Amino acid sequence: MQRCGVTEVSKALETEEVTLILFHRGSSDPEATRLRDLAEERGIAVRESSKSDMWRMSRVNDGENPPPILALVGRRPDATVDEILSSGGLCWLLDGARYPVNIGFTIRTAEVSGAQAVFVDGSLNHAEKKAARRASMKAHRFMPVHWVDGKELVDMAKEADFRVISLEDTGEIGPWEEDLTGNVLLVIGGEHDGISDHVLKASDSVLRVPMSGFVPSYNLQAPMAVVAAEALRQRNPES
Repeated sequence: MQRCGVTEVSKALETEEVTLILFHRGSSDPEATRLRDLAEERGIAVRESSKSDMWRMSRVNDGENPPPILALVGRRPDATVDEILSSGGLCWLLDGARYPVNIGFTIRTAEVSGAQAVFVDGSLNHAEKKAARRASMKAHRFMPVHWVDGKELVDMAKEADFRVISLEDTGEIGPWEEDLTGNVLLVIGGEHDGISDHVLKASDSVLRVPMSGFVPSYNLQAPMAVVAAEALRQRNPES
């Protein structure tokens, strides 16, 4: 998803669909500046970022000096629900999540593991949604995040030929026993009530992350991270 540095960004602008450019606002690199200007001429969104922000987000760093330019490919952060489902890939639905910090952590996990989008079915007000975005380390800038009705979203995903795979303690197989490639909507339930009955009934399979401790409950983002990593492994064997 990320193209890092002048060489990779230059190649991406020639051969891939670049949807966003991040430019180190303090950079004097002439080639990076040329690439930024070229992106602007093509109508590609360009954002300037601080040195610390570029360092934190860059896949590769040279000591204390972050690359002067980064590019996003493979995702459009402003994509609509219909556009996301029509393009396929792997998406996540948080069904009934309540707590902003947990939601933010799951958004960040989804983004870093290469998901196409996150859909959230949760009754949060404006301030709570803002807190969720802050907890995601602003990962929503690089991946679509939509607040939806979970039942309707699952029905739309099924119509778009997505397999719906839920993660619940009633599941009977581990994530590594399921095929997580292709068009997949992964569902994880809220902290209190879990996944709704409609979504569970519509699921093509239900996974379970093993537990052996005294308190039989993971926090929301922990089992999600397990499944996200397994999906990344299956979809990108060289990662």
